[in-house]
Amino acid sequence: MRKYLIIGNWKMNQNRSETAAFLDDFLPLYKKNEDVEVGIAPPFTSIGVCGDKLSESSIFLGAQNCHWEDSGAYTGEISAGMLKECGCSFAIIGHSERRQLFGESDEGVNKRALALLSAGLTPIVCVGETLDEREQGEAFNVVTRQLERGLAGVSPEKLSQVVVAYEPVWAIGTGKTASTAQAQEVHKLIRKVIAKLGGDSISQQTRILYGGSVNDKNAASLLRENDIDGALVGGASLDAQKFASLVGFRV
Repeated sequence: MRKYLIIGNWKMNQNRSETAAFLDDFLPLYKKNEDVEVGIAPPFTSIGVCGDKLSESSIFLGAQNCHWEDSGAYTGEISAGMLKECGCSFAIIGHSERRQLFGESDEGVNKRALALLSAGLTPIVCVGETLDEREQGEAFNVVTRQLERGLAGVSPEKLSQVVVAYEPVWAIGTGKTASTAQAQEVHKLIRKVIAKLGGDSISQQTRILYGGSVNDKNAASLLRENDIDGALVGGASLDAQKFASLVGFRV
């Protein structure tokens, strides 16, 4: 049985003091659920203080991106090995904001995924269509292409360590959420693509998260769907009460 996974993506929010204050509020509210794993991806500057605060908890620490090289002349970049040294166990890659605002490609996602797996970290590989692509009936084609290119060269053994996050671009930060039926339809497709890449057994092990205006009010209904194994949460993960309520859901 796949354990649920809920990741808080703080984006470019929470400086060091705000991170400490958030966790001082959140951790007493957090009630561990054996069926749910939780992770937080703070900004790079807050990874240290977040790691210190989470060290006695079961909550995973992660990052919002990484570079694919181990080291070198890549000003402003951070490698998977550096993240691991900081205590990170995962990194989000291919987020639509990275794709849209910074020109990141499927090929770049692929190189990042391979680097993270090589370093022993979990890639949270984001895929999702724009509103225009959905309205043109291209959602399935876009998501399939992003997965096939983003996971090219990943062995079935390594594929079992990957987490996929479906984030319809039109629902990120807009307050709009895909209906449970819309989300489940794409998650089911993703599981079929994973089966094609790595086999049915790997596909059944792979966790697929939903992201896109997930909050404490709509999470439980989404997570009742057969192929939705968790959530990648943005704004709601910045509110200690809301995030504690969200990760404490019961199906």
